[in-house]
Amino acid sequence: MGLQAALHLIYPPQCLTCDAQVTTDFGLCGPCWRETPFIVGLVCDKCGVLLPGEDLGQPEHCDDCLTTARPWSQGRAALLYKDNGRRMVLALKHGDRLDLARPASNWLHRVAAPILKPGMLVVPIPLHWMRLIKRRYNQAALLSSALAKRAELEHCPDLLVRHRNTHSQEGRSRDGRFANMQDALVLHPRRANRAEGRHVLLVDDVMTSGATFAAAAEACIAGGATWISVLALARVAKDA
Repeated sequence: MGLQAALHLIYPPQCLTCDAQVTTDFGLCGPCWRETPFIVGLVCDKCGVLLPGEDLGQPEHCDDCLTTARPWSQGRAALLYKDNGRRMVLALKHGDRLDLARPASNWLHRVAAPILKPGMLVVPIPLHWMRLIKRRYNQAALLSSALAKRAELEHCPDLLVRHRNTHSQEGRSRDGRFANMQDALVLHPRRANRAEGRHVLLVDDVMTSGATFAAAAEACIAGGATWISVLALARVAKDA
């Protein structure tokens, strides 16, 4: 009997979000799986939000992405930000549940398959240094690191710097979110050359209006990046 099997006899794997026993590490039990709103089917090719209709294999776009200029080319999200999806994001972000990064990176890898390209540079959305000290880790960097390893892509955790300590986006209008992020992100002066001529994949835990991704994409483009894609663990949808 292997060590892992022996450990499972002593400490059976538990569901990621409850105490129920499951058959594999980092798994969800049946009820929690049903409460987890994975995004499958037809999605907006720009932001990954779920769309009505059947996926016919051609790019479709949501109303927001048809009316709002996006400085990136493609985007995806693994979960809707509701029910168990919201609980897991908040547990990763504020509850020290660093163990969630590993299964989350598998979900991100699955949903990002149509937009992953060889030679991509994977980059997390940064926290301001004051918030990083308080939280002790950047949840977006945990996700981007695990995804880059899973996809065998280059990872640059500090390509971007949040040089202005932006206030929370919570409760802000769409225009307020974009104003709050205006010029908040820049390229790290000692890493800027790594963006030049590259296809950058930006990773964050949640996408709402797209303001944060837009600020990051614009900073990368200013540094010479030729193509930007975005990837979020969870997508806030108007009807979610």
